[in-house]
Amino acid sequence: MSRVRWHELTHAYGSAEDVPGRLSRVAWGDATTSADALCDLGLWLGDLAVFDATVAAVPFLWDLAVTESVATRPEVIALLQAILEHGSQHIDVQHAAHRSVLSGGGAVDLLTSDRDPAVRAATRGLAAAIDSHTCDACRAA
Repeated sequence: MSRVRWHELTHAYGSAEDVPGRLSRVAWGDATTSADALCDLGLWLGDLAVFDATVAAVPFLWDLAVTESVATRPEVIALLQAILEHGSQHIDVQHAAHRSVLSGGGAVDLLTSDRDPAVRAATRGLAAAIDSHTCDACRAA
């Protein structure tokens, strides 16, 4: 995460400089801490629209989704799905965010056989969204 210039990126509410801290809380926090941090990330990165910080965060979200010690993996997977389903004012940002989610196909394969039923259920939703994804930004590219 230290290689990303988060302070130069934006999310729904401004500077993305706080994104790495929230990602770390999702990764290392207990269930409550992780859920609170993920709620912030959802609001900032994908629940309303996608942003340049979303593009930078997606690879880290994929890492969190496949890390068994993360308390909120189903919710991380749901955020990846939300990112895939939302647009942006900037078509190039939308395309990059969607491509980043779509590039996680190997993780989807792994997660469909996860031992956690909630992870498997969330992954089924994401896999369906990936399989049916046909937004204008991705078609135009």
